[in-house]
Amino acid sequence: MKKAVGFALCLMLLGGCGQRKEDLNTVTLWHWMTDRQKAFEELARRYEETTGIKVKIDLYAPSDAYTQRVVASAQSHVLPDIYGILDKKEIFASFIESGFVADLTEVFHKDDAAWEKSLFAKALDVNRFSEGNIYKVKPGIYGVPIDVTNIQMLYNKKLLAKAGIKNPPRTFQELLDAGQALKRVGIAGLVSGWGEIWMIDCFASNYAFNIMGEEKVMATYRGEVPYTDPDWIKVFNIFRELRDKGVLAEGIVTKPNKYAEQDFALERAAFAFNGSWCVNVYGDMNQKLEYGAMLPPPVNPNRPMRIWGGAGSSFVVNNASPRKDKAVAFLKWLTEKDQQAFLAGETKNLPSNREALASIPAILSQFAGVMDQTTHPTVWPYNEDAVVTEKFDKGIQSIIIGEKTPEEVAREVQEVKERELKKTKQ
Repeated sequence: MKKAVGFALCLMLLGGCGQRKEDLNTVTLWHWMTDRQKAFEELARRYEETTGIKVKIDLYAPSDAYTQRVVASAQSHVLPDIYGILDKKEIFASFIESGFVADLTEVFHKDDAAWEKSLFAKALDVNRFSEGNIYKVKPGIYGVPIDVTNIQMLYNKKLLAKAGIKNPPRTFQELLDAGQALKRVGIAGLVSGWGEIWMIDCFASNYAFNIMGEEKVMATYRGEVPYTDPDWIKVFNIFRELRDKGVLAEGIVTKPNKYAEQDFALERAAFAFNGSWCVNVYGDMNQKLEYGAMLPPPVNPNRPMRIWGGAGSSFVVNNASPRKDKAVAFLKWLTEKDQQAFLAGETKNLPSNREALASIPAILSQFAGVMDQTTHPTVWPYNEDAVVTEKFDKGIQSIIIGEKTPEEVAREVQEVKERELKKTKQ
C-alpha cells in the first residue's frame, strides 16, 4: 500500500517518476524571486537558442510558500534539477547529508579553478563547507551564488548639505554630531527597519566585531565571555547614545523595513541602514534621490568595520537529477560575465561575477567595493542560541525606547545565556 501511495504521489507531482526521453533536454529551475522572473525567462530563452537545452523557470512566491514547497518536495524526493535553500546553514547541511545537493567542488576547481576565481569569494563562502565544520559535511562547495549583497548605511546628499554637513561621517562620534546638526534643522537622522529584529542584530554585530574583534564575539557565543563584559556594555551603549543624541528616527523600533525604505526614498530621513537591494527599491520610489553608501562609522579606529554580506541568492543542483550535468552547465553559463551584467542591469542587484562590475551603476559599485569586508552568521564558526539572540535584540529595542539601561539588558541577556548553557549540558 505504501509503495502504491508513493507511486501515485510521483504521478501527481511529476507526471510519472520515470523521466521520458524527450524531457532529458529540459532542465527545471525553481525560485522565489518575483523581481527576476522576466530576466530569468529571457536568459533561459537565450540559453536554449545557443545550446538547444530548454530551461523551465518556475516561480513560487512568497518565500515562505517556496520554502514549504521545497521541504515537501524533498520529503517526497521530487525536487527539481535546480533550486535554492532559504534557510540556515544547519538546514543546508541536512539537505546535503540527505543526498539532495550535488557537490560542485570538482567543477569549480577545473581549469585552474577558473569558475571559482571569477566569483566573489565571500559569496562562495556562504555555499562552502570548510574542513572540520561543525555540521560534519564533507568539505567543498555546494551552491552557486547568482548575485551578492551587503548591508551598509546610506546618506542623503541634499539633506546633509541642508544641515551644513559637507562629508558623510567617518567615525561614530561624527555620526552623533551629524545627528544633532540634522535635528537642529528639523531633519530625522537614521531610519531602518528595526521592527524586524534581525536588522538590529545585524547593526549590533557590526559594532561588536569592531569593538572587540571576531574571536571575542565567538568566545561569547561559546559561553566563555559574559554579556556583562565591558566590551558588550559598549555595544549596548551605542544604541543609548544614538537615542540620546537624537540620531534615530521616531518609531524606529516598530518600523518594518519596507516603511523605512519609503522614509529614506521620500527624503524623510538623512541616513538609512539597509542592504544593496535598496538600489532597486529606491529607484522605483524616487528616481531623483541623490544618495551614497558608506560603512557604519567605527567606534574603534584600530579594527575594521565588518558588515553582513555574501551571496544574495544561490542555487543548488539536485544530486539525484538525471540532468545534473546539464543543470551545472546552465548555472556556470548563468554566472558568466555577460549574463551577470544582464541580470545586474535588469534587477539592480550586485553580480556575483567580479568581471561584470564594470557595467553596474555607480551606487552599486559603492556596495561592491566593500565586499571583502563582509561577514555573515552563515560563515561564522559559531552562532548564538536563538533564544539568547531574541533576548539580545529585544533588549536593544528596550534601550532605544528608554525602558532599560545597557547594564540592565546585559544582565538579562547573560541570565538567559546561562540558562541555555545549562540546558545543553544536561
